[in-house]
Amino acid sequence: MGKRAIPVVLTEEEQEDLLDQFNERYVTSQRNKVMFQLMLNTGLRVSEAVSLRWEDVNLTSGKLMVREGKGAKDRTLWVDEAQLESLGEWKDRQVEKVGGLPRWVFSTLREGNAGRKLTIQQVWKTLKTYAGKAGIEKDISPHTLRHTFATDLYRETGKIRLVQKALGHADLSTTMIYTHIVDEELEGAMKSFRGGNNQSK
Repeated sequence: MGKRAIPVVLTEEEQEDLLDQFNERYVTSQRNKVMFQLMLNTGLRVSEAVSLRWEDVNLTSGKLMVREGKGAKDRTLWVDEAQLESLGEWKDRQVEKVGGLPRWVFSTLREGNAGRKLTIQQVWKTLKTYAGKAGIEKDISPHTLRHTFATDLYRETGKIRLVQKALGHADLSTTMIYTHIVDEELEGAMKSFRGGNNQSK
């Protein structure tokens, strides 16, 4: 497989730098941070993130239902305590700002327009802006967050079928791209291992 087919992913440091750009004192910033954090932690497509409803998020168990994603097949995902806490805090702030609980987890907040579904274009533009502020020079899009999640999950578990299930891929061959990313990393690491194979005398 050629190098061009390998997707762009963010390093751990780049992920932290991106999320650090959002000042949670501001309600819009808090929404955006929680949204991008959730995308990095679950591999949601941008269309799934903007379509996520509060009724599909269980803030007690951490269970998150993705309804009729691509291919119209629901899937179940899970989030950890820290993510649950930030979602809960965001929910309280959203209710206060909008004046009631909207249907959408990540809704619009502007006066007269509050509570509506965000557009994919809004999310794309916000990510580009904040990636720039974070000094990330890679050409990234919301799908980069999904690629990053998948790569990190594969690195941590070594189980490509788990990654397939989390992403909701019908065909395992689609998910196999993430093994290539990790293989490439291994190749690079081994080529520079012990100072690039310097011959010891």
